[in-house]
Amino acid sequence: MATLQALLFDVDGTLADTEKDGHRVAFNLAFEKAGLDWNWDEALYGELLAVTGGKERIRFYLEKFNTDFEKPENFDDFVKGLHASKTDFYTKLLAEGAIPLRPGVERLINEARANNMRMAVVTTTTPANVTALLESTLGADSESWFEVIAAGDIVPAKKPAPDIYDWALEQMNLKPEEAIAFEDSANGIKSSIAAKVKTIITINDYTQEDDFSDADLVLDHMGEADQAFNVLAGENHGHSFLDLDLVKKVHAE
Repeated sequence: MATLQALLFDVDGTLADTEKDGHRVAFNLAFEKAGLDWNWDEALYGELLAVTGGKERIRFYLEKFNTDFEKPENFDDFVKGLHASKTDFYTKLLAEGAIPLRPGVERLINEARANNMRMAVVTTTTPANVTALLESTLGADSESWFEVIAAGDIVPAKKPAPDIYDWALEQMNLKPEEAIAFEDSANGIKSSIAAKVKTIITINDYTQEDDFSDADLVLDHMGEADQAFNVLAGENHGHSFLDLDLVKKVHAE
């Protein structure tokens, strides 16, 4: 059995509950600024999450939910502009401290650092969003804790394609069996499993009904010493929160 060498973290929904109170809010602010009467409520946004990537989500919305919208001639630039505006609003929300990390995330990352465990970010969100979240929650230099930031359009095919995981592993010169992934969604685990990376899931409100039958462990959150997780599937080996020891046990199964 290969030795665990790296932790690969998804961002949105995994490190923080960024979707409902972060990205969704920022999209709506961008729409308002652009003079559009669009509004993505929580239920609609849950459906839009079937598609990964912000620009792709805007296109999906117009193709499926707002088909009467007359697309401008420079449609690609229109979408890019909306998405850029949304990113600006999102980073401002983060700077205001509006989006904290989920339970156990900071503790596990700090423990991994203390034990010289390699780490990477593997996500479909933009690099600017990753930087903003890390700096607003973990500190100004925290992005440097991660050996690789695999984010945004760095590969053409986003999750559920395995490309972003394949790219990250290649950059780190790792085999899939030498890493473990942390995800929160069906698209996320489809991506990691297709890349042959073992995966731990922490669900959220938007993903609690997703199919995680391929996961090695499914939890409601990573937990803290005084805030035990709930195990939804898999073996917790007697642990009440996700620490590096439990991660290694799950990887070794």
